[in-house]
Parts: sequence; structure tokens; C-alpha cells
Amino acid sequence: MGSSGDDGYRLLNEYTNGFMVSQVLFAACELGVFDLLAEAPGPLDVAAVAAGVEASSHGTELLLDTCVSLKLLKVETRAGKAFYQNTELSSAYLTRVSPTSQCNLLKYMGRTSYGCWGHLADAVREGKNQYLQTFGVPAEDLFTAIYRSEGERLQFMQALQEVWSVNGRSVLTAFDLSGFPLMCDLGGRYPPNPQYLTAVSPVLCREHTFCPLPGGPGALAKECLSLYPGCKVTVFDVPEVVRTAKQHFSFPEEEDIHLQEGDFFKDPLPEADLYILARILHDWADGKCSHLLERVYHTCKPGGGILVIESLLDEDRRGPLLTQLYSLNMLVQTEGQERTPTHYHMLLSSAGFRDFQFKKTGAIYDAILVRK
Repeated sequence: MGSSGDDGYRLLNEYTNGFMVSQVLFAACELGVFDLLAEAPGPLDVAAVAAGVEASSHGTELLLDTCVSLKLLKVETRAGKAFYQNTELSSAYLTRVSPTSQCNLLKYMGRTSYGCWGHLADAVREGKNQYLQTFGVPAEDLFTAIYRSEGERLQFMQALQEVWSVNGRSVLTAFDLSGFPLMCDLGGRYPPNPQYLTAVSPVLCREHTFCPLPGGPGALAKECLSLYPGCKVTVFDVPEVVRTAKQHFSFPEEEDIHLQEGDFFKDPLPEADLYILARILHDWADGKCSHLLERVYHTCKPGGGILVIESLLDEDRRGPLLTQLYSLNMLVQTEGQERTPTHYHMLLSSAGFRDFQFKKTGAIYDAILVRK
């Protein structure tokens, strides 16, 4: 018989209360706790934080002390009063001013992904995503559901940029891409954040051409810029994403940044030597992946290829745990899944691509390179 002191019971409670930990993180981001502390000239007491985020003193104190236990905040006591400030972790990832901020990603997960996960058992039973049950939005057209409002679209686009601000370099250096003079990152989803454009566009590739399909090319392009100088960027994405990008960016003509509207399942694709599909294939069932890959193959130049950026499952599909969780997230939010290298090899070779190579980066996302 188990007891309240055994390791199994402690682990069970850790798992059971995991959603509470997530919500502490989401709530602190939503309230702006980390931003307030980042902007303050020094540590703040409970009253100052509560006033700054317009919350109750009692609730704020409970939240702050829990964040301390989670190592998201640190506290010092002066004359019996507690003063709080950010840790290195929260300063790097949980404040809007940080170049590696993950705030929009966390807000998207807290508002959207979390709601869908409340229907995980239904998703497992039905084998399909839970947008209808969660938000009352039919999900037959996947990205109509994901982009169900302007605010949601902006949040999702910003979240993708934040992913690549941290993970972009590791996937773009997994292989030497300097031999591909024309690149196309399919599904741009350009970030609705003007500071990205001013940071990226002045140098965006003057010899190579980078054409994005949906994977968040703003931050990826920024990394590509430092790694493979001399690129131009054409962003290829659905009309509503292009319109959002145009509303939130200025595109000086001399920068050669071109936004192209289109559906990569049916419209002509831009010509390129290398197509980058960053977190694209995991959204779709095998049939749609095959259709997209065949379209890319027919447009791709001989010797050209595809760089697939995804979180790869082990061949036995029993790890890594994070990728397994991502695959369940694909179940509740998309029509796709995370896949093994062999599964991607099958999809890519069936479309005609050869010279399959993959590299585990040791980070969250891995890279696959194939050629025509």
C-alpha cells in the first residue's frame, strides 16, 4: 500500500497540480507582474505591485510568494516587509522588453491552448481538435479557427516570433545553408511588432532570397541574416496574415521585402532553391503534408530542397516527453501530429526528395534537410 510519504504519491500530486503551476505563470504574465518589476527602479512591495497591476493585495501576495517558490521571482525582507524582483529567468523570458521574451506565447497558451486542453479526453475519444467545443468555432478550415479574431491572429503571430527568437539559431545552423542562393520560408506570419522589422529588414539578405511559408520568418530571418548574410525576403502567407503584416509594418522599397498572398495548398509557390517549413507539417494530416510536399517538389529547382524544422519524436514514439506533449497539443488544436524521423523520411521521399538528413539539435526543435 502506498502512503502520503512515498515518492509515487508525491509524483502523483506533482502531476495533479501541474495545471496550477501553469496558471500561476499565465496569470502573472497576463497581469503584467514581470513587466512592472522590470520597469521599477528597485524591488517592490506587495502594495506597490498590487496597485501597479490593479489587483487585490491579498491575491497579489499569494501570487508573488508562489512565484518565488517557482523561482520566477526573488524576495528580500527589510524591516519585516517583503520586496520582490525578477529572477534571471523571468527577466530573460517573461518581460516584454527582453529580446527573448516569451510573453505572447504564454498568453496564447493560457487563453487558447489551455482551453482546448480542457477537452483532451474528448479529443482522444474523437481523434480531432476541440475548437468547436472550446470556442464554438468549427475547425474544418484549421487556420480560420486559429485566426478566429484579429486579436487572436496577432497573438499567434507574435508567439511564433518568440519561439524563433530562442530556437532559431540552433535549427538554422544544424546544416550549412550557404549553398542555397534562393530561400523560401513558406507561411510567413510576419510578426506584428514593428521593432522586429527595423531590427531585421535593413540587412535582410541582399544576395540570397528568403521566401517565408507559415513558420514565423521574422525571427528566423533575423538569425539567417547573421548566419548567411545577403538575403532578400518574400513572405508567402494567407491574405489575412499579409494584411495584418501590412497594417503593422512599414516596408521601405529599398529593403526588398515582398509580401505575397497565397494558399500554399493551391496557389503557385515562389521559386527558390531551399524551402523552409518551420512548424508547418506538424499542423496537418499525412495526406495534406504529402500534397504540400509534392507541390514544393514540382516548383523546386534541381539540386534544391527543403529544410523541415519540427520537434522530432524518438523512433519508438515514447519520447522526448515534451515532444509527446506537443503531439497531444496537435491533437487538441490542429489535425496533425509530431512525427519520427522515419515518418518524415517516408513523407519526403514519397514526394520525390532524396538525400535525407536529420539532426537533433539538443534544443526543442530539430532539423531535416532533403534535396531534389
